[in-house]
Amino acid sequence: MRTRLLPLLIVLFAGVLLALGFPLAASMAAAEQQRLVVDRIDDTARFASLAQFVTAQSEPGERLDTLRSELDRYHELYGIRAGVFYRDGEAMATAPAESRVPVSGPGRQAFQEALAGRRSHDPAQVWPWQDGRVAVASPVIRDGDVAAVVYIDSPTGPLRSRIVESWMPIVIGEAAAMLLAVAAALVLTRWVLRPVGILDRATHEIATGRFKSRVAASWGPPELQRLTRSFNEMADHVEDVLEQQRAFVADASHQLRNPLAALLLRIELLGLELPEGNEEFASVRAEGKRLAEVLDGLLDLASAEHSPADLRLTDVAELAAERVAAWEPAAARRGVTLRVTGAAALTGWADPVTLSSALDAVVDNAVKFSPDGGAVTVRASSAGPDVRLEVADEGPGLSEEEFERIGDRFWRSNRHQNVAGSGLGLSITRALLAAGGAEITYAPNRPRGLRVIVTVPRNRPGG
Repeated sequence: MRTRLLPLLIVLFAGVLLALGFPLAASMAAAEQQRLVVDRIDDTARFASLAQFVTAQSEPGERLDTLRSELDRYHELYGIRAGVFYRDGEAMATAPAESRVPVSGPGRQAFQEALAGRRSHDPAQVWPWQDGRVAVASPVIRDGDVAAVVYIDSPTGPLRSRIVESWMPIVIGEAAAMLLAVAAALVLTRWVLRPVGILDRATHEIATGRFKSRVAASWGPPELQRLTRSFNEMADHVEDVLEQQRAFVADASHQLRNPLAALLLRIELLGLELPEGNEEFASVRAEGKRLAEVLDGLLDLASAEHSPADLRLTDVAELAAERVAAWEPAAARRGVTLRVTGAAALTGWADPVTLSSALDAVVDNAVKFSPDGGAVTVRASSAGPDVRLEVADEGPGLSEEEFERIGDRFWRSNRHQNVAGSGLGLSITRALLAAGGAEITYAPNRPRGLRVIVTVPRNRPGG
């Protein structure tokens, strides 16, 4: 989420800075050009006053020489072409001498406006990446009429340099502001999203069975702090409801065990009065024993979900080898080969008792569903930050629909209804593992069978 929000904030900040920077840069460029135009207007006014004396005399002589001298000196000093032209376009005095009245473009327009008795309009804005010249023309008035026109044609190189120099503080300021904006965006996104990340982790922990997880409501915007408090209240309520459910299951199972034990005892006594091999008696006794197994499973499940894990640094590979050795006689009686492969020593953080119980349940299932002559393989391996225990059998496996339901309470595949069991074994296993930060997942075994994967963290959960 941060990778999506951060670029958006940076783009918004950049847009605001550019929206402020472009008008300011344009204003500064216009101000620089306006200064140039005002200077050129002052120059044309000075030359126009000299030209008035020339036009006022029938024999220009000394006055004309003065005007020419001023124009030559002006051109030498500033590199600007200037000239005074009669109404018919004939040159009165120019510098350099070959200067002529422009025949087209902005210069011609400025000359025509001056002939009409008006100062030429401001030229179009010059930008640093444009090459060109700035033309300014002023009329020379004698006896209320335009006698001549002063025309100045300035290069724009110095103007463009001054515009670039005036823009440098803006560019530096925009760059600094952009860096501050990026830093502010980083702080803002961290401030806003950190509670979301904490809530996400806490939600995942609760979803995986760690119902004690809570979030400290001391970071982020007030709305997210309220959301954090609401989340904690919800988690407390969920934990209370689950605790009530566990207590009910445990109490109900415990209260039913004594009457069921007495009922099974009476069934056995009644069986003494019946002929040996009575089918009804055998069916009733089998159902009674199955009900007893279900009650025992419910008690185990309630205990697994309620009991805290006693986490220790455990040699998971050695523990798996011990459980395989313990199950080898039972597997041999069923005609199943049980073997252990992989690393001989791998440490992880787990509750040895609960992990042993979970492995017992998984290996029991694998042996139970394996055909005669089949094999069950328990493999220990390292997977980055985790230790993996894979129990693979060669049984019938599960379909895609069945993979979505495996591990649900009381669920059993329709194809396996003839196999003894209550449908609680894997649910108990998942609860036992979740209490210690471990996980259990399922995958098909190739070419056939089921692979159960138990993942144990190498580092202490929450450490």
